Amino acid sequence: MTPETIDGPGIRLRLSRLEDIPDTAAACSDPLVQHFLPALPSPYTEADARWWITEGAPAAWAGGGAAYAITDRETDRLLGTVGLNDPAPSRQEAAIGYWVAPWARGRGVATAATRTLAERAFASGIRRLELLTVPENIASQRVALAAGFRPEGVRRLASRGRDGEWADLLTWARLADDPPGPAPRLLPDLPDGRLTDGVVELRPRGPQHAEAMYHLHTQPETVAVMVPSEPPRRADIERNCREVQSRWLRDQVANLVIIDASSGVTAGICQLVLDNPQFQQGMVGYGLLPAWRGLGYASRAVRLLAEWGFTEVRLGRIWADTHAGNIASERVLERAGFRREGRVRGRFPAGDGLRRDSTLFGLLPGDLTEAPGAR
Repeated sequence: MTPETIDGPGIRLRLSRLEDIPDTAAACSDPLVQHFLPALPSPYTEADARWWITEGAPAAWAGGGAAYAITDRETDRLLGTVGLNDPAPSRQEAAIGYWVAPWARGRGVATAATRTLAERAFASGIRRLELLTVPENIASQRVALAAGFRPEGVRRLASRGRDGEWADLLTWARLADDPPGPAPRLLPDLPDGRLTDGVVELRPRGPQHAEAMYHLHTQPETVAVMVPSEPPRRADIERNCREVQSRWLRDQVANLVIIDASSGVTAGICQLVLDNPQFQQGMVGYGLLPAWRGLGYASRAVRLLAEWGFTEVRLGRIWADTHAGNIASERVLERAGFRREGRVRGRFPAGDGLRRDSTLFGLLPGDLTEAPGAR
């Protein structure tokens, strides 16, 4: 690409200038930028910013990539950077990356800059662009989707953090002939960020729910049905809660917490797994903390989730299964409208080397109106 000034929606891409040094140093010292860009010096000083502007960015251009400052079109203040790296001319490919200053977040700056640079790259002959994120960087994954990038896979342990630990990288890609606009999603966001019937609320699971999730998953009756039947480590639960929304954005599973609507206290979890998109089929799962059992909360949560699955995800069938003989769980499903369909032999591995049967339940859209809890 040729270095030039490029205007986008509310932003301008231009070459970095020495006047950008103070803002570059301030932004690159931000904890989030430092966390997700572990290769940056720490602490990040104005000398580091000067090196980037006078040597680092020019080297990116000389190597066939691109390095732009993202600025406000009206004030010219630095809002972040965006660039192309790892160019592969023989394959007409490159990777795109960005960071946004704390004072510019929440304004769509990263999305506007990524779209703008992607369009210019495609116009200059690039055929494919990749964007890489760690699983816990949910905001960056939303930028990828909004800029038209689609999830493709996982690069296992391809990123080394500042603490020396290795982590996976998620690969998102956009092709030159992909349609403009946001990438399509099979699992949309919840309307207004929640589902509720006035008694329970369902909200996306996140880092703030780690303590409740650890408490739930270390209950003896919960551990007994896990595969393998071992209690999780707290660190694993915390990491899962940081990363769990990534699976939602990649159309794998919508993981939610069940909240008591009157108190705001977390009562349990539920999830909708998109296990067969081609056949418009999903699977639900659920679990309650001991203090909230016996109040009908699980049935309410499953019903809310099924209604969303039929109306917003446009599923044609939702299924669930329980360990054979789990009467309480069977009643949860029946009160939510599910119908018993049969027994699955050897469905679950057991700790004694055997396998245990499950009871299969199914739900079609019309079943909801006939359920005991129909509104």
